[in-house]
Amino acid sequence: MESEQLFHRGSYRNSYNSITSASSDEELLDGAGVIMDFQTSEDDSLLDGDAAAGTHYTMTNGGSISSSTHLLDLLDEPIPGVGTYDDFHTIDWVREKCKDRERHRRINSKKKESAWEMTKSLCDAWSGWLVVTLTGLASGALAGLIDIAADWMTDLKEGVCLSALWYNHEQCCWGSNETTFEERDKCPQWTTWAELIIGQAEGPGSYIMNYIMYIFWALSFAFLAVSLVKVFAPYACGSGIPEIKTILSGFIIRGYLGKWTLMIKTITLVLAVASGLSLGKEGPLVHVACCCGNIFSYLFPKYSTNEAKKREVLSAASAAGVSVAFGAPIGGVLFSLEEVSYYFPLKTLWRSFFAALVAAFVLRSINPFGNSRLVLFYVEYHTPWYLFELFPFILLGVFGGLWGAFFIRANIAWCRRRKSTRFGKYPVLEVIVVAAITAVIAFPNPYTRLNTSELIKELFTDCGPLESSSLCDYRNDMNASKIVDDIPDRPAGLGVYSAIWQLGLALVFKIIMTVFTFGIKVPSGLFIPSMAVGAIAGRIVGIAVEQLAYYHHDWFIFQEWCEVGADCITPGLYAMVGAAACLGGVTRMTVSLVVIVFELTGGLEYIVPLMAAVMTSKWVGDAFGREGIYEAHIRLNGYPFLDAKEEFTHTTLAADVMRPRRSDPPLAVLTQDNMTVDDIENLINETSYNGFPVITSRESQRLVGFALRRDLTIAIESARKKQEGIVGSSRVCFAQHTPSLPAESPRPLKLRSILDMSPFTVTDHTPMEIVVDIFRKLGLRQCLVTHSGRLLGIITKKDILRHMAQTANQDPASIMFN
Repeated sequence: MESEQLFHRGSYRNSYNSITSASSDEELLDGAGVIMDFQTSEDDSLLDGDAAAGTHYTMTNGGSISSSTHLLDLLDEPIPGVGTYDDFHTIDWVREKCKDRERHRRINSKKKESAWEMTKSLCDAWSGWLVVTLTGLASGALAGLIDIAADWMTDLKEGVCLSALWYNHEQCCWGSNETTFEERDKCPQWTTWAELIIGQAEGPGSYIMNYIMYIFWALSFAFLAVSLVKVFAPYACGSGIPEIKTILSGFIIRGYLGKWTLMIKTITLVLAVASGLSLGKEGPLVHVACCCGNIFSYLFPKYSTNEAKKREVLSAASAAGVSVAFGAPIGGVLFSLEEVSYYFPLKTLWRSFFAALVAAFVLRSINPFGNSRLVLFYVEYHTPWYLFELFPFILLGVFGGLWGAFFIRANIAWCRRRKSTRFGKYPVLEVIVVAAITAVIAFPNPYTRLNTSELIKELFTDCGPLESSSLCDYRNDMNASKIVDDIPDRPAGLGVYSAIWQLGLALVFKIIMTVFTFGIKVPSGLFIPSMAVGAIAGRIVGIAVEQLAYYHHDWFIFQEWCEVGADCITPGLYAMVGAAACLGGVTRMTVSLVVIVFELTGGLEYIVPLMAAVMTSKWVGDAFGREGIYEAHIRLNGYPFLDAKEEFTHTTLAADVMRPRRSDPPLAVLTQDNMTVDDIENLINETSYNGFPVITSRESQRLVGFALRRDLTIAIESARKKQEGIVGSSRVCFAQHTPSLPAESPRPLKLRSILDMSPFTVTDHTPMEIVVDIFRKLGLRQCLVTHSGRLLGIITKKDILRHMAQTANQDPASIMFN
């Protein structure tokens, strides 16, 4: 597997005009970059040891061959294996779209021949909707299973329900008549480990035993999770979103979306969440949904044989993943569009919407939270927000941007250190150490001991008359005659001040541990930990503003809204805004994030505060670096990803980037009809290049097309096995008509069917800004550079990304694919 080779366009391509005139539904957007690393090596250029140094080739775009020749004309006898891709290679978007158009034309031409052909045509048309339906059903079912299992195993660290072992803590006490208002989570049916082992419910001995059992279960879950990942499915670790983005942009990572990865990711995600590590399950649920989409796509030839069409299914699957992760189907569609998808035609938007709908319906039917709601953190605030509150909301946005910039830099620095030191060679030990530190520090603080989702839910919740949390320990007005939902602002009691100190410690703990947790070798999402950091900071700010308004209601900013006895500040709203701001600072999402948060909480009335905080966090974060955490991890891992959001503003020309350079040998070429099988095999064996231009002859140097190394190798091997008379001295012909040969000559080998007859060309004076835009929007793997019709060199995506790294004052050799 030569992951550092050039990856060039394949065959079966219509003319450039036919491509650019495609309908909007068939627009060819860019695949990912095709660079496995930025290191300079000899296979960065197509060199020919037999060609004279300094030779220039005159060319035309397509030569004398009709570039509008259809695929079916070229592939009367298709060669098995030609047009497929190796692992860690990039797909050819143009070729895949051309193949799909030809398949569609073939089906349409036959559907009127018989009822059977009409049925096949209908099945083909509906296969897209069927595959996203199956994906939505599977994603919803797996998400419900993960939610239920994670809740049960999280509570297992603290105790067990003896009356029904499969109940978690909350379910165990549902049917009890012995719970009190102040201690509603305590009931005889739920037994802590201290009660079970030493028979004590209170006291130092009970605390120490529960502490020990908490650490024991946390380490057991973490060790089991990392062991399963290491032994059975190494691709199941991490969030998965950086790799999903890379795959959706056209990269091939075999096994990353396979059945073993799905199975192990589902199991270990439950274990990782239950271990109490500072991670979430929402990001990995996108990976789980994409695994489902990939597996179901193999049931339909329309998708199993076409990598570009398969990526349309994966885009819909990612929308379903966010839909079940947050109970936010619309947010899932926008997330797929804004954050992960590279090619998103209109029909993919509809299918993403439908997949998210089906997945959300299944999750709602399972009802994993037991509250008959789809959303995870449903809130019901009784007070509108006021204009003066925009200032603290914007301050939370600034905090979110600073947190995002700090987290990205710190986490990338730690992950880079992990890769470059011996510590990275012991993933199991790292997970155990992080889990042990997390458990030891988390247990004494009730807010860090909580499941992170439960912590966010408590921080979002408004203080009503039925809340017993210490966050709601306000000094009540004893003259109040009745219980109402709209409780006026009150002075904070001792419980609130104690909770603020505990939340402050929890904030520091979450900030530090999330940096070291994201990237370890267990499934680890980032959404929930980032939202927890923002929710803690927001709740603290909300309580501070509330008390400020209570004690200083005569200030001019409070006079109009915060009269004595009025309820004007809602601390839970600040927690919600802070959560959105911090998540936006880390991921740099905007539109999809606001929609996800208001779907997540049901707080439709608070869109403007959310928008203000999210945009502020993005602006502040972009001031320190425009990359979000996922783009940073893509760059860290050296994945071949040419970001469409990244701007190229330099004034270089194609001649400054093209290869070969003056010190390099000339391009390696094949001739149209005067090379033998041995000549081509020797050229392939003596070089490691992935493609060769085909010219008419050494004298005319007129370009005919471009042939891929893989296709040449497969075609020659197939011909030796299946065609009689093909020997080493057989003439290889890329022309439409075989030249006349002597009678005693061996049978010629016709390889015109594997030839790309319309290689894209630019002139040497073309600005690189335009070249980069062409690569992004057409999904090119390389283009040839000419001057007055004479071939000067070639530009590949490897050259482009290397050049972009150099112009950004980065060392291209420091980024390696791993």
